[in-house]
Amino acid sequence: MSMGAQERKGHDYQVMTVKYIKPLVEHAGCVPILAPTCFGPEDIEQYLSMVDGVYLTGAGSNIDPTLYGQANLTPEKQQDILRDQFDIPLIHAALKMGLPIFAVCRGMQEINVALGGDLHQKLYSLPGMLDHRENGDASVEEQYADVHSVRFTANSWLAKLLGQEEIMVNSLHGQGIKTLGKGVQPIGYAEDASIEAIYLPEASQFTLGVQWHPEWKAAQNPHSIKMFEAFGYACRVYAESE
Repeated sequence: MSMGAQERKGHDYQVMTVKYIKPLVEHAGCVPILAPTCFGPEDIEQYLSMVDGVYLTGAGSNIDPTLYGQANLTPEKQQDILRDQFDIPLIHAALKMGLPIFAVCRGMQEINVALGGDLHQKLYSLPGMLDHRENGDASVEEQYADVHSVRFTANSWLAKLLGQEEIMVNSLHGQGIKTLGKGVQPIGYAEDASIEAIYLPEASQFTLGVQWHPEWKAAQNPHSIKMFEAFGYACRVYAESE
C-alpha cells in the first residue's frame, strides 16, 4: 500500500486512512505493508520482494495531468507527485512480477495512466455525465452512501464473482477514465456510461480496478467482502507459487 503526502502545521507526513487497511485485514486476510512514497521509486523492487499483492488505494489528491499530456484544469485540487512517481513504476514492476493488483478510485486511474491512458479531469462538466463527486458539506455517512448503479459486462468474471450484473455503489470522484491504457479493459459502467471497473485480461494475475469505494464499511457490504476475499485468495496463490 502506497502512502500519501500530507502537510500539517509545517511538518510533512506520510499517511494512510484506516478505512483502506481494515478490509484488507478483516476480509482479504492479508498483513498490510505500507510503503512511504517520499523517498522515490529506487527501492520498489525491494518492497515488492516482501509482498504477495499490491493494493492501490484512493486519496484526496489527483494524478499530475502532465503525466498523461494535459494541462492542469483543476489547480485548486491537491496533488501528490511523489505518489505518482512511486506508483507508476510500482504498477509496471508488479505486473512484470505477476503480483495480484487491486486498485480503488485514484488507484484505478493510476493503472490507466501507467499503461498510457488518460483521464477526464472534470468528468462532471461533460454533457450527459452525472456529477460523481461527493457533497463536501454532507456528513461522511451521506458522502459514502450508495448513489448510482454499476452494470458489469454480461457473463464477466466480476459479475459471476459478485453474483449479479448490476449493483449500487457510492461515488466520490471528479475525474474518470477517458482514453484506455494499453491492455486495460472496462468491465463495469455507471448509468452515464462512465467507466467504473477495469481489469487487464492479458495479465496472468488477478487485476481489478474500481472507481467507487468498496473499502467503506466493507463488513456491511457483501459485494465488497467478495472482492477483498478474491484479492486475498489471489495473494495466497501467489505466495504458494514462490
